[in-house]
Amino acid sequence: MSELVVALDFKDAGSAFEMAEKVRGVAPWVKVGLELFCAEGPQIITRFKEMGFKVFVDLKFFDIPNTVKGAVRSATIAGADMLSLHALGGERMALAAREGRAEAAVGGEGPLLMAITILTSMSEEDIPFPVPEGIGSAVLDLALASSQAGLDGIVCSGLEVAAIKEKCGDGFLCLTPGIRPASVSDDQRRVVTPARAVRDGSNFLVVGRPITGADDPAEAARRIIAEMEG
Repeated sequence: MSELVVALDFKDAGSAFEMAEKVRGVAPWVKVGLELFCAEGPQIITRFKEMGFKVFVDLKFFDIPNTVKGAVRSATIAGADMLSLHALGGERMALAAREGRAEAAVGGEGPLLMAITILTSMSEEDIPFPVPEGIGSAVLDLALASSQAGLDGIVCSGLEVAAIKEKCGDGFLCLTPGIRPASVSDDQRRVVTPARAVRDGSNFLVVGRPITGADDPAEAARRIIAEMEG
């Protein structure tokens, strides 16, 4: 069963809460990214949890292992249900993240740890070094390394989900940003429709502007969920 995550990419809590209230009861997840987290701090996670949402804290941790361990521990205490960290941090950073989660998770497993491969806003020409076998090959290598390091899943383009599932197994989760209805065009490049993402095996679909920029965000979310379920 695939789940919808609404990206609340706002600059302040007031705007984020106003949008969250509009999709409350429709979408099960919200995403807190760098802009909102830096403006409001970890208490924003608690507020969304009190509203009944699961919270994906998308801070893309990428640092020395001990620093990432502490960051994951703090985010776990704050109530995050899912966290992102860069796959390029390697095995030692991934293991440290798992240790931080284990130290803080009381009476549960703690948040899902999702590794970021190549950002969906990037195409091959945006990468500042040669990728002779293409982005897809690089993503697959990073996904397999993350799986072997014991992370829960990967953040990837919907274009890569099927290959990742084949290489890493169905139990390795895929979270897919860059989800766009066919009528929408913006700065995301490696995009797919909700229906294709689900068909290929994506577990979580992250959608921002097609919902938050709609005249009726709840109805926009319902249409995307209907396409996912169909």
